[in-house]
Amino acid sequence: MQLRYSFRIEPGPGQRTALSRAFGCARVVFNDCLRARRDARLAGLPYPTSAELSKRFITEAKKTPERAWLAEVSAVVLQQSLRDLDASYSSFFASLKGTRKGARVGEPRMKSKRDSRQTVRFTANARWSITADGKLNLPRIGPVRVRWSRTLPSVPTTVTVIKDASGRYWASFVVESDPANEILSPLDTDQGIDLGLAHFAVMADGSRVSSPRFLRRAEKKLCREQRRLSRKAKGSKNRDKQRVKVARAHAKVADARKDFHHKLSTKLIRENQAVSVETLSVKGLARTRLAKSVHDAGWSTFITMLEYKATRYGRTLTKVGRTFPSSQVCSACGHRDGPKPLHIRTWTCPACGTRHDRDHNAGKNIKHEGRRIRAAQTPSAAPPTPGPGALAGQPAR
Repeated sequence: MQLRYSFRIEPGPGQRTALSRAFGCARVVFNDCLRARRDARLAGLPYPTSAELSKRFITEAKKTPERAWLAEVSAVVLQQSLRDLDASYSSFFASLKGTRKGARVGEPRMKSKRDSRQTVRFTANARWSITADGKLNLPRIGPVRVRWSRTLPSVPTTVTVIKDASGRYWASFVVESDPANEILSPLDTDQGIDLGLAHFAVMADGSRVSSPRFLRRAEKKLCREQRRLSRKAKGSKNRDKQRVKVARAHAKVADARKDFHHKLSTKLIRENQAVSVETLSVKGLARTRLAKSVHDAGWSTFITMLEYKATRYGRTLTKVGRTFPSSQVCSACGHRDGPKPLHIRTWTCPACGTRHDRDHNAGKNIKHEGRRIRAAQTPSAAPPTPGPGALAGQPAR
């Protein structure tokens, strides 16, 4: 199993200049190769192969006065930039054919030095290393100080150096991990989660996680910094400084949200053998008046974290379809009471008289439906007794 570990790095002034040079050279090679393939398509010629592009825009280009400065950076950085272009085209063509899952991918675009994210990648061929004193030694750049927050489980295969919009530098390592060494001890507990806005998560056992609303809390500061940016003259040094301040304010919000998602997802995976969660149409909800709150919650990122952590630690994540009527069914007797407006937070079952909290009841039903789905996927095992709300094939709530 491949894992990615990211650490903050602190390059010196000379190393920042060297990294800027590497970012620029990788960007130029990417754009040159992309332009060559676009020109070939417009001329009705076959696409140039990677080997042809590498020879023309890397090997031979270094010998010309216009591109002689390409020799100032590691050749591996330039080759990896060409590989990124190949990967972009592969995703684009697979998306056109319909063989790629997810949203449709557009044709690769030209990179700009004003892009909010600049990256270069070093493979083992670049002979980068981690020194005895814990520094990251990169070719043509030198040893860079790393803020190590944890140890790597194995020797990294590649390292990607990233500069984000706020001017921070990161080293992202790809390592191979043996899943057998990280499997947690089996438990006999499972959990159902109902995601929402008033409470980020309401569990089947009645526990609730308040919605942090990181963006809402930082909105005043973000608006203030954005107003200051709009008053700066375009192209001025003060505008560049203010742009970084705006980016840092947004990065602070994003980092806090990511930290919250990581801590909650890890806690749920460690404390439960199986977790059931309802899939939500985030793209559809993002077109409503709740769009800002939906994006602030970050449900998709949270579910993605649950998914890979369940695989990593030997747990089970069950996704319940959004058509399951979790808020319409009584979790006590199974009676379906029909759809309810969002302002109705509690209701009483007309069949058994049980009074339900809307979100808690939904969490219980999602837990029961998750059990039913897991039992259906493993027919050889003895199926657990489904809850009264475990219904399938029902219209959306």
